[in-house]
Amino acid sequence: QVQLVESGGGLVQAGGSLRLSCAASRRIFSINAMGWYRQGPGKQRELVATIFRDGSANYADSVKGRFTISRDNAKNTVYLQMNSLKPEDTAVYYCNADINRNNYWGQGTQVTVSS
Repeated sequence: QVQLVESGGGLVQAGGSLRLSCAASRRIFSINAMGWYRQGPGKQRELVATIFRDGSANYADSVKGRFTISRDNAKNTVYLQMNSLKPEDTAVYYCNADINRNNYWGQGTQVTVSS
């Protein structure tokens, strides 16, 4: 099991940047995959980015080239650097950990991008 706590959300103008953090309650170096999802107003939750134990990552097409996911195993933290933000990036962002095919979620952090 793991508890995840997100932080770093807020209000930003279009074109701006934010960095989200996801602090885990246990060591993350052995977790197969950790990721960020988001759920916009009236929308389903969608995958934004995933980072795997070997450090490889994948991204949703909508954020490629703008967002970067990273992990710091020493700090048990996963980050999402978001640049060139657009109003359509407005959503609650959730951290996820896949541990032995069980999914764990944080409480979410709100990101609002104004035009």
